[in-house]
Amino acid sequence: MDIAALREKNPEHWMKAAAIRTLTLDAVAAANSGHSGMPMGMADVATVLFEKHLKFDAANPQWPDRDRFILSAGHGSMLIYSLLYLCGDKQVSFEQIKNFRQMGALTAGHPENFLIDAVETTTGPLGQGIANAVGFAMAEEIQRAQYGRKVVDHNTYVIAGDGCLMEGISQEAIGLAGRHSLGKLVVFWDNNNITIDGTVELSDRTDQVKRFKASGWHVQEIDGHDPQAIDAAIEAAKKSKKPSMIACKTHIALGHAAQDTSKGHGALTDADQLAAAKAAYGVTGGAFEVPADVKAQWEAIGARGATEREAWEGRFAEISKQKQDRFTRAYALDAPKKLSAVVKALKKQVSEDKPSVATRKSSEMALAAINPIMPETVGGSADLTGSNNTKTADLGVFDTDNRKGRYVYWGIREHGMAAAMNGMALHGGIRPYSGTFFCFTDYARPAMRLAALMKVPSVFVMTHDSIGVGEDGPTHQPVEHLAICRATPNTYVFRPADTVETAEAWEIALSSKDTPSVMALTRQNLPTVRTEHKLANLTSKGAYVLAEATGKRQVILMATGSEVSLAMAARDALEAEGIGTRVVSMPCMELFAQQDEAYRRKVLPAGSAVRIGIEAAVRQGWDQWLLGERARPGKSDFVGMDRFGASAPAGELFEKFGITAENVVAKAKALL
Repeated sequence: MDIAALREKNPEHWMKAAAIRTLTLDAVAAANSGHSGMPMGMADVATVLFEKHLKFDAANPQWPDRDRFILSAGHGSMLIYSLLYLCGDKQVSFEQIKNFRQMGALTAGHPENFLIDAVETTTGPLGQGIANAVGFAMAEEIQRAQYGRKVVDHNTYVIAGDGCLMEGISQEAIGLAGRHSLGKLVVFWDNNNITIDGTVELSDRTDQVKRFKASGWHVQEIDGHDPQAIDAAIEAAKKSKKPSMIACKTHIALGHAAQDTSKGHGALTDADQLAAAKAAYGVTGGAFEVPADVKAQWEAIGARGATEREAWEGRFAEISKQKQDRFTRAYALDAPKKLSAVVKALKKQVSEDKPSVATRKSSEMALAAINPIMPETVGGSADLTGSNNTKTADLGVFDTDNRKGRYVYWGIREHGMAAAMNGMALHGGIRPYSGTFFCFTDYARPAMRLAALMKVPSVFVMTHDSIGVGEDGPTHQPVEHLAICRATPNTYVFRPADTVETAEAWEIALSSKDTPSVMALTRQNLPTVRTEHKLANLTSKGAYVLAEATGKRQVILMATGSEVSLAMAARDALEAEGIGTRVVSMPCMELFAQQDEAYRRKVLPAGSAVRIGIEAAVRQGWDQWLLGERARPGKSDFVGMDRFGASAPAGELFEKFGITAENVVAKAKALL
């Protein structure tokens, strides 16, 4: 690559892009870790995008109608950190650049949305960013239909690398974007033909251009180091009604001795090679130095969007007060004031009617009451709408001819669905929830983990939550999945016992601002166990006393979901024999753990009572309550699963695996 020719052809552009490259080299060298090559290769694309197209205001990085910029290839984090520092972002200071990847710095190894306001989403796990971007673009379409183009009219730009496009989630995302004609989504493919192991040909021969075209995208191929070609391609992409992919042919680690090699992907720290690269760029000065005139030009780019932001604020002030309030409330993640009253009314009705329904149906009943008062909810299912019960009558279907639709047919794309949900939540103004079978959290798991890490309140509706699935057999019967979800920090795992608890769980999930929720719901019908109406949301305590011992308390039975009614039956049998038995319903262990010690002791008091946990899943996660919390040593047991299930009617399976009231009674008596 003739660096001198690039410099001479576009000198002003070159020096702005060179600032990104030199900051990257210096920061990675100082940290002695990181990924230099991608920022060096994509600096030209990023410079043209930020200078000529991206709608943003460095002083107000979260104003709602900004363009969204997503670095899916998050290992190249110095690209976005350099851009933010150069543009005058208040958080990414000179000191932050110098302390790249160091303890306490905002400039972490991969971009973290919860550290820096201008970072739209946490990226690094390859493919997640491009899938998040689909959710961002869908959220923009929905809100533009709700509020009008004067208030919502922005683009989502993504930089993705070869690794992002190899990950399977990318095809789920690409297929969704093409199907829904997300014309405001633009992906720049960093086509440098290099991975950590070597050239792409070592492991892949996919024609990415044909792949995107086949999925319904507008595709262009350009020289990723030609600013005029980049500018023209972005202009054309913005005019297309299809999502756009711009294949940018680039050189990884441009201008460095490691250019076009796998070594160029990682940390370039050799001092002599670094100096040689800077000399090739025509850059003089010490480490982290950016010429004053170049920094001023970048700061002007960062300030340019203030005028557009102010104009937007004027337009926003012109819409109705009702719309303003709804918009502001949704972006603040505040639940409507009516939510509590609606849930209380449903609980009262259910306690009176005492229906016997599956909790997946209970969830639908709750959503039918909640969705009409929360226009920010967007539901969906991974091709299991009739099984997950996530679609309510008022939503309408999101499609190319109905952008106001609030229900998404995601198709068989659990991973892409979950990641796009996160993108919707991160975009702002949307409360996403969608469903699949609980067993298929295995497919959605990486995005569910990132929801917890990013502190976004996505709601994952997971039905068919146990061996109660029955005849479909062990491939569809989750056993370890509750333990996996509970092991994930910052996640609420709800397993409600009936419609009352399900409604309460939805109230909590849709009021949460920084914690995702997992709704583990049954296929089989369950009786109403909360037959006495309580105004208080007892599920918010995580666990509570459902039924007290009538005499001296000798046994405490703890259960979740479908096993709560089983615990109640066991209690009846034990009480009939004069054995005082308390039943504790534990719909959310995480919330119970957050309660103060006094409340936890009230529910699980110290003493001689034996404790038995009951759940049609593995024991992992239960010992905190069975052995801890001042439990009596050697006086606890668990009734559940220690193996995979089988194919048979649900009732027979519960008998086979000993998840019965009779077995609970026998274990309790053996411990007394």
